[in-house]
Amino acid sequence: MKELVKTKGTKVAAKEVDVVTTGTFGAMCSSGAFLNFGHSDPPIKIERILINGVEAYHGGAAVDCYIGATKMDPNRPFEYGGGHVIEDLVSGKEVEIEATGYGTDCYPRKYVKTEITIHDLNQAILCNPRNCYQRYNAATNSRNEVIYTYMGKLLPNYGNASYAGAGCLNPLMNDPDYETIGIGTRIFLGGGIGYVIGEGTQHDPKNGFGTLMVKGDLKQMSPEFLKGASFTRYGTTLYVGIGIPIPILNEGLAKKTAVTDDEIETNLLDYGIPKRDRPILKKIKYSELKSGKIELNGKEIPVAPLSSLKKAREITYILKRWIEKGEFFLATPVERLPRDTIFKPMKVTREIPLAKFIMEKAVTCKVNESIKDVAKKIVEKEVNHIVIVDEENKIVGLVTSFDITKAVAEGAKTLPEIMVKQVITASPDESIYSCVRKLEKYKISALPVIDMDGKVLGLVTSEKISALIGKGEKIESGTKI
Repeated sequence: MKELVKTKGTKVAAKEVDVVTTGTFGAMCSSGAFLNFGHSDPPIKIERILINGVEAYHGGAAVDCYIGATKMDPNRPFEYGGGHVIEDLVSGKEVEIEATGYGTDCYPRKYVKTEITIHDLNQAILCNPRNCYQRYNAATNSRNEVIYTYMGKLLPNYGNASYAGAGCLNPLMNDPDYETIGIGTRIFLGGGIGYVIGEGTQHDPKNGFGTLMVKGDLKQMSPEFLKGASFTRYGTTLYVGIGIPIPILNEGLAKKTAVTDDEIETNLLDYGIPKRDRPILKKIKYSELKSGKIELNGKEIPVAPLSSLKKAREITYILKRWIEKGEFFLATPVERLPRDTIFKPMKVTREIPLAKFIMEKAVTCKVNESIKDVAKKIVEKEVNHIVIVDEENKIVGLVTSFDITKAVAEGAKTLPEIMVKQVITASPDESIYSCVRKLEKYKISALPVIDMDGKVLGLVTSEKISALIGKGEKIESGTKI
């Protein structure tokens, strides 16, 4: 379509082309399946249910449940979750069901354990509240540590980047005004036939981040297009293949379906900032993302896709073949999707303490000061941490009272021999929860707070946070230090 529009124009393309098939294949965390098991004898009203060790949600009728893609098996965290259960079911594998109930007059049974396959279920309905993102932000990391996110493993100091989505193959990029995609649109879903049942959660078409809610019969689908996946140290998910045919009803649709990766921009965000509103480092085109490297701050860094472009193309070919053979019929939407909604952030009525509000004044020294002088500062200032800075007050290291004691015991002569050079730090706008996570993760007791230039602003300590928790000052219960 792109070549046809380029060479002959939209008028000719609209006359010569009936349908453009689109596709995407990527991690879609907001996925899951409704399952109905039928009744045992004696029957049970399920209160809690595990499928292969993964807890499914039960809040409906006696033997219905919903298994979500991101719920993990607590005995195999970050390895096996709801997405893997769905893939196992679609593959025809046997899964173990273990359910408990509280017993009622009509459902006296309190426990059942059995093995089933998808063929033993009455209904298995893939129902995904948010799929098929129009596009997605790309990610990189400014921190001086590796971080593990739903955008994959991000190396320190902008060492790499990742992105999601299929760019110009994405269904919603080819019909951004929802002329042909709406409630009731028949689609390729997980290797079978599914339907659009509404706008997806977080649907944000005004900003070019539309989403779809979809459903389909899991029994008709294929493990080739439904894959359970694990993101290291982040969690589990489900890779879902979706294809949507776009009928060329007018010249406008001919033009829209000729969209190229060079015309699609997204934001490159700094995931190193643990806040909802992450800094946009630059606008970036999908053509650059797909090249395998991007430019950032005058430096070239590698970029990798989280979605499979190969699978996305395969879906477009399969859908085309289905249509040509008369095995798939296009459906007119019964209702258009909204085009004016905006994704709102969560309303939070309790303030979260930030590092800049709880930090204390940092006691500092220069790298050429003697260990004896640093020891004196620790005693006189009654602190456990000394931040080592340069002439511009930029952080270069950290020593603790334990380091000083150890230096004396081992006969160390200079600070460079004992100081920590790769210091874990916090930004002033970092939440207390993020600070606590770093303290726990690295088993440390203080975080120097630095600005964007690396200049020391203060120090957040575990003692200070513990004192705040003790006072119950706007910190949720259960926080551990």
